[in-house]
Amino acid sequence: MPNATRHPLLAVLKPGLALAASLALTGIAQAHPHVFVTSKAEIAYGEGGRVTGIRNAWTFDPSYSAFVVQGLDTNGDGTYSPDELANLARENTANLAEFGYFTKLKIAGKEQLFADPTEPRMSMVDGKLTMTFLLPLKTPVAPGRGVAALEIYDPTYFVAFALSEDADAARLTGAPAGCAATVTRPKPVATKTADAKPGMSEAFFEALTAAANYGSQFANRIIVACP
Repeated sequence: MPNATRHPLLAVLKPGLALAASLALTGIAQAHPHVFVTSKAEIAYGEGGRVTGIRNAWTFDPSYSAFVVQGLDTNGDGTYSPDELANLARENTANLAEFGYFTKLKIAGKEQLFADPTEPRMSMVDGKLTMTFLLPLKTPVAPGRGVAALEIYDPTYFVAFALSEDADAARLTGAPAGCAATVTRPKPVATKTADAKPGMSEAFFEALTAAANYGSQFANRIIVACP
């Protein structure tokens, strides 16, 4: 793991389509990453100023969007409605559990645990597929004087996440007065680590697992500080 037929974003493809997807991705990108996502995140707060969950919104590149929806236009009208995409949204979201939903949240330095995702949805606009889902915290937690630090990344770097440049890329909903979010994007650097050299083969990436730390260098970070 993860190769193109076993990565969680491809695991729900119909028999035979997974191989086609693998070949298509190989043709598009000869090295990692294979899938490109523009992300937005909403940090939700509840009673007592406690953080209650993260709502992710991921917009996939046109190439991934095109093949992953093959065969889902069930009424043949040439478009993909949210209803036609509902099963794909549920299954893709559930499959991300092994990878922690590509989402890490620390509050006052302590990593938080997520409950099962809810409200999975997909929509197709201008040839790009967007998936949204809510990740509730198992236990809502108050930041106190500490900061909340949210990171979005794929540890295997099969998927490259880039935080949207839109004004709503990092939103706070129901946050206490005075809380503010700061966005940090990874610097453009060569794809290398102590264990990998520039121009490394796909075999290196295929050996990575969900426990790998390689993709952390490409993490998008949202830091929230409250008075």
